[in-house]
Amino acid sequence: MLEVRNLVKHFGGVRAVDGLDFKIQQGEVFGLIGPNGSGKSTTVNLVCGVFAPTDGEILLDGIDLCAIAPHNRVDAGVARTFQNIRLFSELTVWQNLWVAWRDQPGQEQGWVSNWFGRSPARRQEIQKLLEFSGLGDKADHLAGNLAFGEQRRLELARAMASKPKLILLDEPAAGMNSAEIKDLCQRVLAMKEMGMTVLLVEHVMELVMNVTDRITVLNFGKPIAQGTPVEIQNNKLVQEAYFGSAENAHGGVS
Repeated sequence: MLEVRNLVKHFGGVRAVDGLDFKIQQGEVFGLIGPNGSGKSTTVNLVCGVFAPTDGEILLDGIDLCAIAPHNRVDAGVARTFQNIRLFSELTVWQNLWVAWRDQPGQEQGWVSNWFGRSPARRQEIQKLLEFSGLGDKADHLAGNLAFGEQRRLELARAMASKPKLILLDEPAAGMNSAEIKDLCQRVLAMKEMGMTVLLVEHVMELVMNVTDRITVLNFGKPIAQGTPVEIQNNKLVQEAYFGSAENAHGGVS
């Protein structure tokens, strides 16, 4: 589905991403991890169009995303969440999902239904997202008044509302406590059961190791390892990147 070929991004003399290659298959949860400053979030921003690559290609179902304006990449099938929550805080939970909604091709509604929420099918689907996110009883609450974990769940549901081919989760566990991380694990696994394709950028290894099918590890902008969670945990290069030496890794990344 997503294919990244020799992706490069320079900021002046800094090589934030330097020759990155990976492929994500349909229905896969793919992890992108690495120490701080390794190029993970830069990669997400390249896929979304926040930055233009210095070199390389980003293909989604064979379509060159680099040739598409950032604001049109949602139509191409890309959605994301952010490290720092970016909800419409003065809109309700329901409205945050409604404004993000994207009809399937051939099912587009007229502007009255789109802007005034009169489509019964759309309302039913939004209700399903509310239930998925555990916010069914807070549909009329302002997003800015939700608890932190609830805002994280709403942002995830809002990304799902656009019916993307690919969801990019940029450190979704940031700021979460242990119970919230366990809950997030279950939600990402549920997304996988729904057939969704996810690129997960994360520091919290409890989440990464429990939900991903494969992982690529970056260090100083370069890929240093790729494999299953077990393979990555036992990889000496990964241990050295995180801990300074394999001898100090104490059995793997955690």
